[in-house]
Amino acid sequence: MHATLPLLQKTDFPALRRSKLVTLQVNLGYRCNQQCLHCHVNAGPKRKENMSSQTVDEVIAFLERSDVKKLDLTGGAPEINPEFRRLVVAARNLNIHVIDRCNLSILFEPGQEGLAEFLADNGVEVVASLPCYQEDNVDGQRGKGVYESSIKGLQKLNSLGYGRENSALIINLVYNPTGPFLPPPQEQLEADYKTELYKNFGIEFNELFTLANMPIQRFGSMLISKGEFKNYMQLLKSAHQIENCEHVMCRNTLSVNWQGKLYDCDFNQMLELPVQLQGKTHLYIKNLNSKDIDDLSIVIADHCYGCTAGQGSSCGGALT
Repeated sequence: MHATLPLLQKTDFPALRRSKLVTLQVNLGYRCNQQCLHCHVNAGPKRKENMSSQTVDEVIAFLERSDVKKLDLTGGAPEINPEFRRLVVAARNLNIHVIDRCNLSILFEPGQEGLAEFLADNGVEVVASLPCYQEDNVDGQRGKGVYESSIKGLQKLNSLGYGRENSALIINLVYNPTGPFLPPPQEQLEADYKTELYKNFGIEFNELFTLANMPIQRFGSMLISKGEFKNYMQLLKSAHQIENCEHVMCRNTLSVNWQGKLYDCDFNQMLELPVQLQGKTHLYIKNLNSKDIDDLSIVIADHCYGCTAGQGSSCGGALT
């Protein structure tokens, strides 16, 4: 796989500083039951990285001593980690809002029996990947049969109350472009998703998040192989909106990798660009006082334009 960091480090992206920490995003491991073309984590079934029980204990200890309001669990497929459910319960006992970034097909994997019911019982918000409402596009990006299992997963979650009117159980969907172009306007695409999914399958959901593909890892390597990397970067830079810098997720979110190392965002984690504090090479969750990173400079590179291009892009969708 082609390395993208050497093409990204020289940058003219504007300097950013952190604000108060609100969300802790924890990557529980890079193993996944899927292997998607756009995956910035390069996750897949053969990955071995997995957060240990000890590191999960360190995450819980940080949640107990901090003012974090949200715990955002990601992977890979975060549910594959055997510590997933223990971490969810610990966070909910601290009255912390928990988000599970779920690929939907994981709900039907061996060993995941009762997962959907567990998420509902604990009031976990589900953010589910569904890069299109059409089967060919989904299977082309995520693998044959993924669309069918995703629809079944959404129907299962709907049956438990997720996405239904007057329900407190939240399910949001995620759209990624299938190629080197920016997402369409989020509001209109959400309306299309809701119309098509309800008409064809009776599926309901709360919101659609549109995310730009990052020029790193598997997607970035594909761009390099096709000779499209430079053009995609030019697209991102030409569409840069300076006002989006006020709302990028790295300003109030901290990313934790499977070893407990800290990064300004999940993308920096994949590029091995750690949080920089007082000259330390790596800062770990076990040593962190959240006030240590207030107003800290954010580590930037050219991939940051992926978050500020057009309507903007974050783990919560469009910024404007």
